[in-house]
Amino acid sequence: MTTEYGTPTRAERVARAVGPDNTASMTTRVESATVTTEIDRDTTGGLQSTVDDYVVNLGVAEAVLDAVDHAADADAGDVGDDAIDAADADTESDIAPTEASTAAETTTDETTQL
Repeated sequence: MTTEYGTPTRAERVARAVGPDNTASMTTRVESATVTTEIDRDTTGGLQSTVDDYVVNLGVAEAVLDAVDHAADADAGDVGDDAIDAADADTESDIAPTEASTAAETTTDETTQL
């Protein structure tokens, strides 16, 4: 199976995302902006099952990368420390702690209990 992407970087990111799910019967490689995955199965049913799994994994990888890229674009003005400060260009990703999130108390053995 061959999938084309707009850039070599995008192709590499997709290949790295699907790689951990590859079985012993699969090999994935990147050439320029193309991801190629070869699947070698003994039966048609096994091939179909592996291809189905791969296509789902590929779709998830692409969706996650799209979400990450979109978040990075939307958060481009953020200082990068996830702290709330005036230098941040946005406030949506920098959420102030709530009373519930600061309700933890330290015990004498320095463990935290909620």
